[in-house]
Amino acid sequence: MARLHFDPESLPVDSLGGEEAITPDRLTATVLRDRFANPPEWTPEISIERLVRPMDRPLTDAAVLIPIVQRETGPTLLLTQRTAHLNDHAGQISFPGGRTETFDASPVETALREAEEEIGLDKRHVEVIGTLPDYCTGTGFRVVPVVGIVQPPFELKADSFEVAEIFEVPLAFLMDGKHHQRRTAEFQTGRRTFYVMPYERYFIWGATAGMLRNLFHFLRV
Repeated sequence: MARLHFDPESLPVDSLGGEEAITPDRLTATVLRDRFANPPEWTPEISIERLVRPMDRPLTDAAVLIPIVQRETGPTLLLTQRTAHLNDHAGQISFPGGRTETFDASPVETALREAEEEIGLDKRHVEVIGTLPDYCTGTGFRVVPVVGIVQPPFELKADSFEVAEIFEVPLAFLMDGKHHQRRTAEFQTGRRTFYVMPYERYFIWGATAGMLRNLFHFLRV
């Protein structure tokens, strides 16, 4: 069971990412589709976490959906807050997703299936435009981030066992290095620095923040 023994929200801010924000014209559905269709050369900033335990055991394959919702006021990112009783990442802000099952034909299928199970998002509303590099979590998962454009209107229904809340954050906020904080904590595996992205009453950190940093770098190069 991977539970935290500290409060990441109470840690002081070491520094900020500080990179310039991606301008709104580069966050449109058309530009996003083109970026994934013609990816640039780039290097993920974070691909492996060693926050909770060393990477000394086999990883479990998983996938998440990074759902970019096309709102009239600008694109948003659809996120969930996990329920407090779960074994992994309890209470944290997460993308909809989960472990790969033997009947899943691909990581895309895993991400779409999990999104429908967790938040009731029907896959007919999701246009998958690509994936980001695998992200290995300190809790033992090898995660494929699947990026999709979501067209409203759509209905959502949270799985009350796994999801405490569903909410949206403006994509422009998340794609701005000035909103990316670095904080440091002591873990059993040593002293580690990680990113957090507080937004209103939501505290985004851990694997979710790490994958968002990679999305940010992928879109800004």
